[in-house]
This record gives sequence, C-alpha cells and structure tokens, in this order.
Amino acid sequence: MMAKEKTLHDAFHETLKDVYYAERQSVKALKKSAKAAESDELRQAFETHAEESAHQVERLQQVFEIIGKTARGKTCEAMQGLTAEMEEDLEDFGETPAADAVLVGCAQAVEHYEIARYGTLKTWAGQLGYADAAKLLDETLQEEKRTDALLSKIAERINVKGGAGGKAA
Repeated sequence: MMAKEKTLHDAFHETLKDVYYAERQSVKALKKSAKAAESDELRQAFETHAEESAHQVERLQQVFEIIGKTARGKTCEAMQGLTAEMEEDLEDFGETPAADAVLVGCAQAVEHYEIARYGTLKTWAGQLGYADAAKLLDETLQEEKRTDALLSKIAERINVKGGAGGKAA
C-alpha cells in the first residue's frame, strides 16, 4: 500500500504544530530571561514580549480552528536547541558584564527562527486560501520583527556596557 502523498496543507499543519510548541516554549524562556536580565530595559522588553507571546499562542489556536484542526504542538527541535543554548550561556555568562549581551543574542536567535516560520506560514496560508489565518499570522510576524528591532537597539547599548574585557589577538 502506497503512503498518501503529502500536500502543502500537510506541511502547513505540521509547521503550525511545530510553531505552536515553539511559541509556548518561548513564553517560558522569555520569563526566565527577564529574571536573569540585569538591565531594566532588557527585563522590560522580555516581560512585554512574554505577554505578547502568550497572545501569539492564542492567535495560533485561532489558526488551528480556521483550518479545522485541534490546537496541538509537536516537539520543535529548533526551539529545544535554542533554549538549551540559552541555558548553557546563562550558566557560562550569568553574573558577568556580558550576561545581558548574551541573553540578547539568544533572544534574537529565537526571534529570527520565529520570523522565518511565521513568514512561511503566512505565505502558505495565503496560498491555501486561509485569508483570516494569513492575517493572524502576519500580525504575529510584525510583532516578532518589532521585537527583533528593539533587541537590536538594546544590544547596541548593552554590548558597549558589557565591555571587551580584553582585546582579540
């Protein structure tokens, strides 16, 4: 018996499950990052985006409804890797002048992953005729881009404060 041929709809649904899992993990990572941040500006950015991400999870649940599927995640290896890296970096750099800079780097890695995924999902939703889903996904995509831009601005200030501690050879 031949396996059913996979369609763009299948890819959309599988990627949606992946992002649903990733976004829920992101909320936890942002709360942990907020607690670890030394800079008030960075802490506030993490807290604000954690709240925003909780709303993004709700939006994803709406997208699942639009396509007639149950909101359910599947393990996102990418997000697991990114959060494991953040944990390792917190251990290695916590309590150092570079800690906030490292946190921003980890957060931006997450944002870039999410931007890529939401951009893909938005495009696919449009191609599949899910205009309402595309609109919801675009709303989240724009939030992720704004967060990334804010983190870049914060990084410029934090990286200067973190200092070089020594010059490269």
